[in-house]
Amino acid sequence: MTASPHEANPPITRENMPDRRGEALTGSQIIWEALAREGVDVCFGYPGGAIMPAYDAMVQYPIRHVLTRHEQGAAHMADGYARVSGRVGVAIATSGPGATNLVTGIATAMLDSSPIVCITGQVPAHLLGSDAFQETDITGVTLPITKHNYLITRAEDIAPALREAFYIARSGRPGPVLVDITKNALQETCTFEWPDEEPTLPGYRPTFTPLPAHMEEAIALIHKAKRPIVLAGQGIIKAGASDILRAFVDATDVPVACTLLGLGGLPASHPRNLGMMGMHGEAWVNTAIQEADLLIAAGMRFDDRVTGNLKTYASGARKIHIELDPSEINKNVKVDVPIIGDVGEVLRELTPHLEKVERPGWLARIDELKGDSAVRDIKHLPDLGKLYAAHVIHDLWRHTAGKALIVTDVGQHQMWEAQYYHHEQPRTLVTSGGLGTMGFGLPAAIGARFARSEDNIWVIVGDGGFQMTAAELSTCVQENLKLNIAIINNGYLGMVRQWQEFFYGGRYVATPIVSPDFVKLADAHGLKGLRVTTRAGVAEAVAAAEAHPGTVVVDFRVEQEDAVYPMVPAGADLHDMIKRPHKVDGSPAAHNPIYETGEDQ
Repeated sequence: MTASPHEANPPITRENMPDRRGEALTGSQIIWEALAREGVDVCFGYPGGAIMPAYDAMVQYPIRHVLTRHEQGAAHMADGYARVSGRVGVAIATSGPGATNLVTGIATAMLDSSPIVCITGQVPAHLLGSDAFQETDITGVTLPITKHNYLITRAEDIAPALREAFYIARSGRPGPVLVDITKNALQETCTFEWPDEEPTLPGYRPTFTPLPAHMEEAIALIHKAKRPIVLAGQGIIKAGASDILRAFVDATDVPVACTLLGLGGLPASHPRNLGMMGMHGEAWVNTAIQEADLLIAAGMRFDDRVTGNLKTYASGARKIHIELDPSEINKNVKVDVPIIGDVGEVLRELTPHLEKVERPGWLARIDELKGDSAVRDIKHLPDLGKLYAAHVIHDLWRHTAGKALIVTDVGQHQMWEAQYYHHEQPRTLVTSGGLGTMGFGLPAAIGARFARSEDNIWVIVGDGGFQMTAAELSTCVQENLKLNIAIINNGYLGMVRQWQEFFYGGRYVATPIVSPDFVKLADAHGLKGLRVTTRAGVAEAVAAAEAHPGTVVVDFRVEQEDAVYPMVPAGADLHDMIKRPHKVDGSPAAHNPIYETGEDQ
């Protein structure tokens, strides 16, 4: 029997991988040579006709390929991998529908500044523009949702494009880059070259140095302020600046509010961490922002879900904006002092020049705004025999001691997670912020698992979003992965239903959703499934899921018409919040025993 080419040439490992610069290689081989040199150890994808030559060359290289069940899943997996590792994630797809199925994941990565590189196959160069089978102008499609993209038609251009793609994706403000490669380029042969130095791109400036005058203005404003607040965004986490932020806060005693994607940037238990701001942020945080006389925005972009009505947003406050991307300065909110640079480096430079200023009146005012919320504990609230999502997430936080890596989908459960699971470390919450992508949770968690092999990972999803990418349960099986999946199952597209309740007269149009039996669905995949209908069963189910060696699906049947409180209606003033209805005596309304906050001492 004649050995196959792959059997005759054993796979290359990291240890025995030769330096093949100067050799004649196919474009397909060059892809894997480039990925290996960029330190890629895993990629996520789905094969097809135009990309098939690349897949054929893959088997000789030390890179693990994860076969997804849908290309959207591949992009989200690359994104989840990037968010928890800080490295560049890689997704691969074929031309036409394979490439277009990546689009949602690429847009998700773009709005949340996640570094991924997507490699797509394309029809041969001579067929471009002919409407050939499975031809789509994917570079045209993705132009608005990538930092940059490439159409490569020659083998000799593959290596330079991939070197630049990785450099662009990870440098400056991170983001997605797409490299579309025609099939002829994959099959052609050329001399492989790979310079050791990083690429130099004319006109691309990923780093900036703050102006000394602006730094001096910022120092003066911070010292003068009587009611300052730091607004900490995801930039703190992206820059690895959590310790620096903590040092800044300890040195100045300035309280901190976090964006959704900034949670974990400062430990939730830190005495100056106020919690999350914005549409579903803590009521006292939003009110404090409106009463502040100085906002120090650090690595955040003043998203509309954070600011509410721009005309009334912190109108009495001076504003310092520390931001790496110059395009974000004065884009949404006019600021007094723009500081363009890496947020970690800026805070590191500012901190030694700052003195702790006593502001007892301001801290007392914030405590007053909190009222007795800070001493409420959800576990002591009355149990009326119903299971609430807040119960599930709060008890999950307690059971895991706040040390789990949480990946969420998008919707009510996402906001409840932000309110009731308190993150002590950066990169322990993975969620879709800017695009709000339903279906993100499960595939992103799969990607996260490849970056964090030992972490306790919980995926918190809704019954609606989970069904969008539930096919990736098969990927969990094929890759023998361990994930714990908590489905917050309320029988509705919950957040849309909430808006219909508040703003559309309670007309629940197209929001009731029928789901499969999730326990049986897990069983059909050869996975363990559990169902919980009472609060008493939450801790037992969490413990059982964590003890099981494989992926576990837990169907939490929660109260159907619960709502996330507080809520700032879209376009309303930040302090104009809808709060949970209370009875005359001040206790929560009888139909729902949950307060508007899950804050604990």
